[in-house]
This record gives sequence, C-alpha cells and structure tokens, in this order.
Amino acid sequence: MGDTRAPQTYRTEAVVMRHTRYGEAGRLLTLFTPTYGKLRAQAKGVLRPTSRLAGHLEVLTRSSLLLARTRTFDLVTQAETMESYAPLRASLPRMSAGLYALELLDQVSEESHESYGQYHLLVRTLAWLAEAPEPDLPLRYFEMQLLEHGGYRPELQTCLHCQQPLRPELNVFSAEAGGCLCAPCGAVLPHARPVTVNALKVLRLLQQGSLPQVKRLRLDAGLSRELEQHLRAYLPHVTERELRTTAFVDAVRASAPRPQSNPIQEQA
Repeated sequence: MGDTRAPQTYRTEAVVMRHTRYGEAGRLLTLFTPTYGKLRAQAKGVLRPTSRLAGHLEVLTRSSLLLARTRTFDLVTQAETMESYAPLRASLPRMSAGLYALELLDQVSEESHESYGQYHLLVRTLAWLAEAPEPDLPLRYFEMQLLEHGGYRPELQTCLHCQQPLRPELNVFSAEAGGCLCAPCGAVLPHARPVTVNALKVLRLLQQGSLPQVKRLRLDAGLSRELEQHLRAYLPHVTERELRTTAFVDAVRASAPRPQSNPIQEQA
C-alpha cells in the first residue's frame, strides 16, 4: 500500500488575521486560508531585525506561505507577500474596518475547515476597502455575505410570523426572530426595529446581488446608519458576543468629519 501520511510541508496562501508573541523572538499567527480555513502557525525569529519573514506576516497581509508540520503548531518556513493592502494602513477608517472584518470572520469561522467561499469573500472585501472612499458599504456587504456562507441568513422576503410576502412599506426587523416581519405581526415584539423600504431593498441586494451591483449603490448617511444598526443587532446572535473592534470603528468615525454623500441611487 502507498504512504497515506500527510506531506511534511505544504504551501497555501493566507490572510494574516492576528498574531501574538511566541517564544523568545517568534509569533503565533492566526491565518485564514482557502483550503485549510482558519489555522494557527508559528513564525520563529520573526521579531529579530534580520528576519526575512517579518514584512510578509503582518496583520491584513495576504501572503503565499510554505509551512512545515510539527507536533504543535505548524511552522512558517517561507513567506512572500501577494497583497499588502497598503491603503488600509494609510487610513485609520479603512484599517479599523479591515480589523473589524477579520474579527467578525474569526468569530464565525472554525479551525481546519475548507473555506473557499469565506476566503475569497475576505479577499474581495479587503481589496474593496483599500479603494473605497467610505468603508460602510463594503462592511455591510461583507456582513451579509458572511451570514450567507455561514448559514445564518436573515429572512427578508416574507413575514416570519404570517408567512405573507413583505409589502413595500414600513416593516420591522427583529434580530431575535431572525429577520423581518410585517408591521402588524411585529408590533407585539418588544425588540423589533422599524425597517424602511429603502433599507429593506438594500439588505436584499446585499444578500442576493452580485458585487458589481452592490458597488453601484450610493447610500446617504441616514440609510447607512440604519443598515448598520440592523446588522449590529443581528450579528451578536451569531457570534454570541460583541466584537471588540466595533468600539474602535465608532471611535475612528467620531474623530473624523464625514464627507457629504448623495441619497441612495442604483446606477445602471
């Protein structure tokens, strides 16, 4: 019979999600990969000034890695940057949004599970964040698509109680119920929030539309905040905790004036 043991080295691309000090001059990395999902690996000597790995293993960097299997954490032996997402580090709003996306993915993903869909969603979102004038729409797209990939889709088409199609009027969104209800059915739910016609339209597009379609959206400040409020109410029911980077995103937003934006429009 042939040797069925796993190879001692393997190559993968990965986005560095976070790192902590490990040993004398090393780091323990949390990586997100397409084939192996989330995994932890060690990078020995990476904190030494002479390390050739250091610049390729920073948080919010996409790199091609060669790893060697060990009895504890696999060891990064080679690394080459594929995309540094430099604009994310040059802008505090973009960086806070990128770190928020990484933390959210960290909370909803499992270790050592094939995750092609989630990985490519992350890569697309980081690239969009690096070029977008405002981070809000890329983050809402990332949140809704991550819910789709994870099987946590909120109901946006029919009332969760009476099962009737939702009419284009003021309805309600209930994180506890798992999505939208018509106004009469939602009136008895204490934590339901009104959801406007435009907000429901955008949520549906974020859930079902293509990336080019979503990129054509233009959101005014009020609609952007409404979308954020609905998803911030819903996501803790998935993650079962509040994200630490949410406060960072809010602090960065409060420290800088927002440019004027146009009302919602979908360009042809």
